Amino acid sequence: MPDRSGNNSSSGRKKGSSGRSYRSKAGLTLQPKKMRGRKPSSQRWLTRQLNDPFVAEAQSRGFRSRAAIKLEQMDNKHQFLAPHMRVVDLGCAPGGWLQVVMKRCRIEAGKGALVGIDLLEVDPVPGADLLVGDITDPDILQQVHTAINGQADAVLSDMAAATTGHRQTDHLRTMGLLEIALDFADQVLAPGGIFLAKAFRGGSDRQFQDMLNQRFEKVRYLKPPASRSESVETYLLATGFRGAPPDGLRADLPKEQTGYSPI
Repeated sequence: MPDRSGNNSSSGRKKGSSGRSYRSKAGLTLQPKKMRGRKPSSQRWLTRQLNDPFVAEAQSRGFRSRAAIKLEQMDNKHQFLAPHMRVVDLGCAPGGWLQVVMKRCRIEAGKGALVGIDLLEVDPVPGADLLVGDITDPDILQQVHTAINGQADAVLSDMAAATTGHRQTDHLRTMGLLEIALDFADQVLAPGGIFLAKAFRGGSDRQFQDMLNQRFEKVRYLKPPASRSESVETYLLATGFRGAPPDGLRADLPKEQTGYSPI
């Protein structure tokens, strides 16, 4: 599966709609020492990394990525993680979300379960089962069922396609990943389960929301503070899984039945 954006693409704030940038204790914006030969986009990313307080917070608390801060912020407000849940994390590298889930769900032997899946190998997270493979592989699906001893209470996905710089292309590619994640969730979620996934705003996210409304009791858009305000990144939280419709992923509900619930 493509790179999870928790690794690098949601790496801080830059000057944008907020009209400011984060600064050092001396009041100056920090700059990387070695910028020669780097593309402007790489230079901007490095500068954001150095000046982003959420990067600093994640590092100081021992998290593997700033994406962990986003998950904490969303759960602090909406409280969807509970003790001893059975959770599957799709595209789990480098493991920041795994760290948060392990702590908040108090997973231990015989009480709850946590499975992380990625194409990349991930450094061990004590208590979590890590699988290397593609989530569309039937063997991976079977391994998940075995690891959680049945069905999952939650499927989480911070996956995003590798960006191209063309906003609409990036949106469509990430929404395609979302459909794959939802298809996986259809096959592992227990009744009443939750689905949380990263999305990029851009048009087809509304059609995807229709798909969620066919399956879940409530669907909401979330924008945690650690997600840059100028970014098209958002998250969709769906709760109360009812099961997949007979016609699969296709969304064909009229607009008045979609239950749009922005946050």
